[in-house]
Amino acid sequence: MASTNDLKNGMVLKLEGGQLWSVVEFQHVKPGKGPAFVRTKLKNVLSGKVVDKTFNAGVKVDTATIDRRDMQFSYMDGEYFVFMDMETYDQLHVDKKAVGDAANFLIEGFEATVARHEGEVLFVELPAAVTLTIQHTDPGVQGDRSTGGTKPATLETGHEIQVPLFVTTGEKVKVDTRTSAYLGRVND
Repeated sequence: MASTNDLKNGMVLKLEGGQLWSVVEFQHVKPGKGPAFVRTKLKNVLSGKVVDKTFNAGVKVDTATIDRRDMQFSYMDGEYFVFMDMETYDQLHVDKKAVGDAANFLIEGFEATVARHEGEVLFVELPAAVTLTIQHTDPGVQGDRSTGGTKPATLETGHEIQVPLFVTTGEKVKVDTRTSAYLGRVND
């Protein structure tokens, strides 16, 4: 249990029938009249749904213990992603649903944070940006744009992103894992 005065971004709360909600942002409000309250934006850990919720200041809320471990992605086993704990070398099979959009950027050897609650995998979190190789993109044609244009490119994971026209097949690029945005080329 924690008080609403102790809320922090990333904290996971257990609300309404045991559902897990992650605190995206919070704000303590002290109006001129009436009691203080805490305005929060909460994200459902499993569904990803985001809601606004207001709590009275000082109210006790149930917190959930989330075990976050850095693990290395090893390989695919049918429908499951197999991660290895770097400390114990234990292997963990994670369902595609729990991996979510992170699957678009996972290649063997990548490290990710695997979050579990009571043994169940909730989600897999990647770093904000990863470096991947462009597997295929058509050559950019000079003069086919009025301003900086983009073209589709397929990453080594099979995920498609938009890149500037000067990017070629085989180049390494930095990609934002949250938005699939191209962030720049990477020179070895």
